[in-house]
Amino acid sequence: MLSSQCFENPPSKSTAATGGGSVQEIGGLAAYINGPPDSKLAILFIHDAFGFDTPNLRKLADKAAAAGYFVVVPDFFYGDPYDTTDPHFDREAWFNRHSPVKGFEDAKAVIAALKSKGISAIGATGYCWGGMVAVKLAGTDEIKAAVASHPGPITEDEINGIKVPTSILGAEFDSIFPAEKLKQFEQMLSTKSEVDSMVKVFPGVGHGWTMRYNDEDESAVKSAQEAHDDMFNWFNKYVK
Repeated sequence: MLSSQCFENPPSKSTAATGGGSVQEIGGLAAYINGPPDSKLAILFIHDAFGFDTPNLRKLADKAAAAGYFVVVPDFFYGDPYDTTDPHFDREAWFNRHSPVKGFEDAKAVIAALKSKGISAIGATGYCWGGMVAVKLAGTDEIKAAVASHPGPITEDEINGIKVPTSILGAEFDSIFPAEKLKQFEQMLSTKSEVDSMVKVFPGVGHGWTMRYNDEDESAVKSAQEAHDDMFNWFNKYVK
């Protein structure tokens, strides 16, 4: 289950970026798609509780597309993101409809569709809810690498099951994933000599900082940009 931090500071969706991409169907899901259609390298973006059409997520996806990746941002919630306008919104019922296990199965269908189109290497990056899905994917051979930013709850079994290079980017102030837990998982991953990993705690930030930052806050933008750069560096190294 997600905590209240997952639903704080909701983004405005009035200015969703559209840097040349379009919404299409892939693997049974509506998805924002951008990037060179002949690219053999893809990045699968897995959104947080606020859905696939938030401005900062779209901007980051467009940046990945401009770097040469075929980018897919599926709507894993089927048009049913967290509703910030409903004071009686039932979080538990909503989460039960959109469990990370269901997201994992849907992601595998999208990945299969990408591979059927000739994509040869895929990286998965997830945020909060999406971070949980990304770590589940990292325990398979479906992808080449994973990045999980301020993920929701992850189990030790999932960490032990990781098979591909995985980076976990966490916040100093995060009730879901405290820095102490991140350090524990870093230690666990360091014993897996066959798999490269990176666990990084960003100082002075809270859960959701990579997506739900204020564009007018220079420090917040800098921290988010650093995390985005870490993601690109990870995929440039392993998705090839």
